Amino acid sequence: MKRNYKILLLVGILSAGLWSFIPTQKASGDDKDKMLIELLSFVLEKGHFSPIELNDTFSKKAYASYIQSLDPTKRYFLQSDIDEFSKYENSIDDMIRSKDLTFFDLTYKRLMQRMNEAKVIYTNILAKPLNLSDEESINVDYEKLPYAASKNDLEQRWRKQLEFAVLSDITDKEEIQDAEKDETKKVIKSFEELEQKARKTTESNLNNNFGFIAELTREDWFSIYLNSIVTQYDPHTYYFSPEDKEKFDVSMSGKFEGIGARLQKKNEGIEVSELISGGPAWRGKLLEQGDIIIKVGQGNEEPIDISGMRLDDVIKKIKGPKGTLVKLTVKKVDGSVKVVPIMRDEVETEETFAKSTVVNKDGKLFGVIYLPKFYQTFENRANRDAYKDVALEIERLKAMNVEGIVMDLRDNGGGSLETVVKMTGLFIDKGPVVQVKPAGGKAQVLPDTDAKVQWEGPLVVMINNYSASASEIFAAAIQDYKRGIIIGSKQSYGKGTVQNVFELNEFVRGNQYGDLGALKTTTQKFYRINGGSTQLEGVKSDIVMPDRFSFMETGEKDEKSALPWDKIAPADYQPLSVNYDKVIANSKSRIANNENFNLITENAKWINDRKEDNSISLNYATYKKELAEIAEQTKKFKNLEKYKNNLTFTSLPYELEIMAKDELLKEKRERWHEELSKDVYMTETLNVLSDLTNKDIKTTLVKTKKAKKGKEKLASK
Repeated sequence: MKRNYKILLLVGILSAGLWSFIPTQKASGDDKDKMLIELLSFVLEKGHFSPIELNDTFSKKAYASYIQSLDPTKRYFLQSDIDEFSKYENSIDDMIRSKDLTFFDLTYKRLMQRMNEAKVIYTNILAKPLNLSDEESINVDYEKLPYAASKNDLEQRWRKQLEFAVLSDITDKEEIQDAEKDETKKVIKSFEELEQKARKTTESNLNNNFGFIAELTREDWFSIYLNSIVTQYDPHTYYFSPEDKEKFDVSMSGKFEGIGARLQKKNEGIEVSELISGGPAWRGKLLEQGDIIIKVGQGNEEPIDISGMRLDDVIKKIKGPKGTLVKLTVKKVDGSVKVVPIMRDEVETEETFAKSTVVNKDGKLFGVIYLPKFYQTFENRANRDAYKDVALEIERLKAMNVEGIVMDLRDNGGGSLETVVKMTGLFIDKGPVVQVKPAGGKAQVLPDTDAKVQWEGPLVVMINNYSASASEIFAAAIQDYKRGIIIGSKQSYGKGTVQNVFELNEFVRGNQYGDLGALKTTTQKFYRINGGSTQLEGVKSDIVMPDRFSFMETGEKDEKSALPWDKIAPADYQPLSVNYDKVIANSKSRIANNENFNLITENAKWINDRKEDNSISLNYATYKKELAEIAEQTKKFKNLEKYKNNLTFTSLPYELEIMAKDELLKEKRERWHEELSKDVYMTETLNVLSDLTNKDIKTTLVKTKKAKKGKEKLASK
């Protein structure tokens, strides 16, 4: 609660400071824009955890981010435009202070002009057959690509991009044709017919894309400009326009109709960041985390190319009424392209509750608790929360006499700070769990005050690259106390910061500007009880299992404006006197000699090597050959999909009774158990758990408790 009071105090201070900005008459559009600049810069200066100096260095970064946001594939602006814009490169800080909109107005008007010209260019190019027999190539590393020197250069750039799109579409149509020819006995279309149809599809896609762009208002583009500024503070600071804030609120409400996937904008396109358990995409088994969406098709209509489209607009295309079909063309991590059909349905975003299962391995019964989120309903404390649910699952597992527990926090993006502190207390004696440092303040130690240890036996915590925030707090505390073994990716996500959303309307009394939206900004930072931050470095696994991201920078490290790692004084805590060296060494030996892990490592190296291969042939024959070579290279990695551990995972008795009446729950649990039976990571985790002895862990906990009580008695004397 102390933290909430501090945030309320901050809001009060900011509001008081901003009352001097109050207008006395109805404001114009420009006045509102100027007010937003002043308001955001003030809130960030006073409320951000680590406010930065507005100087030329800041200006250059904001400038580069903004220009990249406007023209990520460098198909609109000419080098002459960039030369004209560049005189403002060092001046954004000055324009923020003076509320000068000159740079924004210039870029906005020029972009509208260049987009109108681009439409003429692609319409003319696609009006006649393309030459796909020349030995040309296209470089799709747009970030390193120079801007076109002239309009002729720009037209050639468009031509190559269109040839690439048409080639891709032709090969997609050929694959579908080959798959259908034996069953439907359809007449096979000639290359010329496919090329003509692909051009029409490409033009239709672009027309749709430009139609979306035409619907964007000046306010939408100004939001892009503002976010190019505020995201320089850190990647989790973001300005929500009134429309974006409404979408944000809807996303938090719990239900919607769609496919059940969360998406995020990446340099290479729109990436699937998470599949919602129980949703249509999850049930379909074809869409995966990390897939890049290339096209979106409605039912049997031609799919639309979404390259360059805003994330919000892509989401609009993918969402839709229950019972309607959407087809996603996606690029897999291995480079292959697949068409994924999904029937939209109602999605419950709160299908994030803890669940457990038991498995018999070599005569030992173990429990697995999967927690996708540290959930808590602040408005109604009587509702479910992760702490109470996990505590209940532990009691149920204890009743079944399990000898060890796995806490599976893979893909857990975090949640309630209060919940993770209490949950950590289920596994440790009372003591500090995490340190939280507010902006400009002293670190506060958040402890578990309950001496009861609900689970005293062996514990292994699973993490991966997507385990973030509260997950990292839990894993770090377990690791620092030496209470269990952390196993998984090299490290967790590395998000060691706390954000709060500020409604900007509340800061301005007598507001004449209309809805000002909201600002999500970083206000605090997490630190482990050993003093180290979880920011950037995350939690490093005691036992590292290879994954397909092993050789790539992922997580917070992938963000250019991420806050740095640092360290503060450690809290006063007592780790257990337990040595896991032998268990860890045994696991490392097994991993090194496991053919599946070796294949995963080989796959990760292959993916990493291919990420620098950005040149694609525009010759039809060569392009087809390259695709065939990639398909051949990935064949060996398909064996990973055939893996089975021959372990049987079973729901607990109480859940079996519910499943007898609830078909959806039965389907979800069967799917989960099937996934676990094919999960090489879970296999090794259970091997580690089997190596730990119940007696040693319990004895150590008892000794630590007695030693602590002895110290407390001496201190009281």
